[in-house]
This record gives sequence, C-alpha cells and structure tokens, in this order.
Amino acid sequence: MRPKIVLFGDSITEDSFELGGWGASLAHHFSRTVDVVLRGYSGYNTRWALKVLERVFPVSQESDPIALTVFFGANDACLPDRYSAFQHVPIREYKENLRSIVSFFKKLWPTTHVLLITPPPIDEEARLRYPYMDNPENLPERTNEAAGEYARACIAVATECQVPVIDLWTKMQHSSGWEKYYLSDGLHLTNGGNRLVFEEVIRKLRDEGLSVESLPIDLPLISDIDPNDPMKAFL
Repeated sequence: MRPKIVLFGDSITEDSFELGGWGASLAHHFSRTVDVVLRGYSGYNTRWALKVLERVFPVSQESDPIALTVFFGANDACLPDRYSAFQHVPIREYKENLRSIVSFFKKLWPTTHVLLITPPPIDEEARLRYPYMDNPENLPERTNEAAGEYARACIAVATECQVPVIDLWTKMQHSSGWEKYYLSDGLHLTNGGNRLVFEEVIRKLRDEGLSVESLPIDLPLISDIDPNDPMKAFL
C-alpha cells in the first residue's frame, strides 16, 4: 500500500484541502508516492481532541503512517472571559494534553514521524471585523500575546517529547505586513499563509529524511514505459 501522511488539527487543518490549501499542496507535492489523509476538526481544542483520539484513530492492522502533523492551540488560546470561552483550555492543561496526544501516537504508530505546529499569530483588529459568534462586548476573543504563550508551550512539549516543531507564530511575524499577507480573518490562512505552512512542513519532513526523492513511486512513470512494448513495464 502507498504510505500515508496524516494531518490532525483544528479548522486550519480542516480547511487545508481548500483551493491553495497547505494540505492540498502536500497531496500534490507527494502525488504518486504518498496519500495525504485529512483529520481536521474546526473549533476543536486539545481537550476535545484528546477525548476523541481512539475514535478517530482506532487500532488498525495497516502499516504506520510515515508522518503525522499535530496542529492545535489556536482554540485553546481563546480568552476565558470572552465570547469563545467555551473553547479555552488553560495553558498547563494544554501542555499536558499535547504531551498525551504525542504519547498516544508514539504508542500507536512507533515508526511515525510526529511533527507539531504552533498556533499562528493573531491579528486582533481583524478578529473584531470577523467574529464567528455574537460579540456584544466588541472585544477580540483571541490576542496575539496569548497565542504566543501557547506557541511557546507547544515548543516546550516538542522539546520534551523530542519531536520536531514548526514555530509558526514566530515565523509569520518575521515578515512585514504579516497580518494581511498570511491571515484572512486574523486567524485563518490566506494563500500566502498556506504556502508558508506547506513549505515549512516540507522542510521539516526533509530534515527527517522524507522527501519526494527518497520515496518510491508505486507504478511506472510514463517516461519509463517503452512505446514499442508498453506491457513490459508492468511485469
């Protein structure tokens, strides 16, 4: 069977198969070598993700995926006194949950490369313009400061668990005008943001020895088929 890369996360993962999305770009990049499997759940935090892990990823006789991205934290970082408080997870619990999620996958799939991704930065002005629920206080439900705290917590867990991590929160803010270039509504990704995530995932996978060049194709390429004896390629 063709090897798999699994994407597990919240709406930024769920939306990644939209046109120009980072998941769709991964599927295109690894076409003929890897199947990219989407498991994204809009609005979910690590508490909810931990609760459904065994339902989403039951024990199977299939071979381990070659890689897995875990991309949570944007919803955990919602402020506890704003309209999205029901999604908030205290930072200490966030770290515990993330640690447990990594441990679950290491036990389920011992050979799989696990890659953590921090939450992105937040453009608070845009969050006021694009609330997803009634916002009577007219205050952003997320702040960039809080997102940074959760990003640092994610990095700490990655270091502790000895898995690679993409520091998206810091990486995006290296660019001038990141608020509009990378984020469509102060949280979710533009085409530029999706491109950045795609490039960073490819780079981290390559660091782990996973690249298009290192993975076998499952069937002959058209360039390998002899026009004078096409069926020979399938022996």
